[in-house]
Amino acid sequence: MAMTAVARETVFSLRRQIAKIEGTLPERLQAPAAATLDAGAGSDLTIVRRGLAAALPDAFLPIGIERLDAALSGGLPKAALTEIHGLETRDAGAVAGFALSLVSLILNRAQGLPILWIGTSEIFHEAGFPYARGLHGCFGIEPGQLLFSEAPRLVDALWVAEEAARMTALAAVVLEIRGNPQRLDLTATRRLHARAQATGRPVFLLRQAAEPEPTAAPVRLIAASAPAVPRATVAGPLAGSIGYPAFTISIGKSRTALPGQFTLEWNPDERRFEERRGEERHGGGSEWAENPVPVVSLSGDRKDPAAASGEILAFPAAGSSAAISPTARDQPPPGQRAAHLGPRRAS
Repeated sequence: MAMTAVARETVFSLRRQIAKIEGTLPERLQAPAAATLDAGAGSDLTIVRRGLAAALPDAFLPIGIERLDAALSGGLPKAALTEIHGLETRDAGAVAGFALSLVSLILNRAQGLPILWIGTSEIFHEAGFPYARGLHGCFGIEPGQLLFSEAPRLVDALWVAEEAARMTALAAVVLEIRGNPQRLDLTATRRLHARAQATGRPVFLLRQAAEPEPTAAPVRLIAASAPAVPRATVAGPLAGSIGYPAFTISIGKSRTALPGQFTLEWNPDERRFEERRGEERHGGGSEWAENPVPVVSLSGDRKDPAAASGEILAFPAAGSSAAISPTARDQPPPGQRAAHLGPRRAS
């Protein structure tokens, strides 16, 4: 009987620990005594969080969207590894744009510290580098605040990221990787997460054209582009205009939140996010319905060339001796072949 009681108590203890880890048993955890003393007597810095972790309010980077921050229990953790995924190659711009928006929020609180952006030659050749003038105009990032490190191999990029994550002279570290390489396994992400926890600096792992897989990051966000709505004016939406850049952000993984999806707009003037809801996602339904298909026709050298355009004011009217058919104008002279249609060089 005694052994049965001990075994039962052991099982109950294990179940309680599992419930804490899974976040199904919220508890009120006391903040460190040193933090209470720094904040002054009478301050209540205790945070109610699911699981075993207790954190202070400044341990999170608030995105600025109340629903999203509440779902993430305060925002993105500062001293941690955070994943931002793009499921397809065409989402690379949205992933980088969302990461740059987060970098802009960090630099507002970083007191002039720079950001290090690390990537392999493959990802920079595929997705390109951020444009310096666009960084300043859209995100308020000076060219000297964003440093780039291009590594020839993934193992070199991981080594640079680990060493950079140790440094307190950086506000954050961004590591951009394409696909699901075998070397970027659970052990490698644990090392990055441990470095971020030790220095108290965020490390963002951008996964372009990648499938979700187990990592040590406590939060994984999936980013994609969203259609822009017309720019808002005092008289209402401006027809034919393009509003702020928009992102569709999904919570793919979080230790404190359930899966959810949000449509965010980045305001480059005020440098903050805004949320779109309901009919605002499609501009009230009218603008999105006007262009249900791509408006760019096929090029002239395809199997089904586009139809000839109508009369153009800048050219002679149709029927005059100087008029040239647009279809004929696009064709190369006999015996010649367009350079871009020639065979690639083997070397």
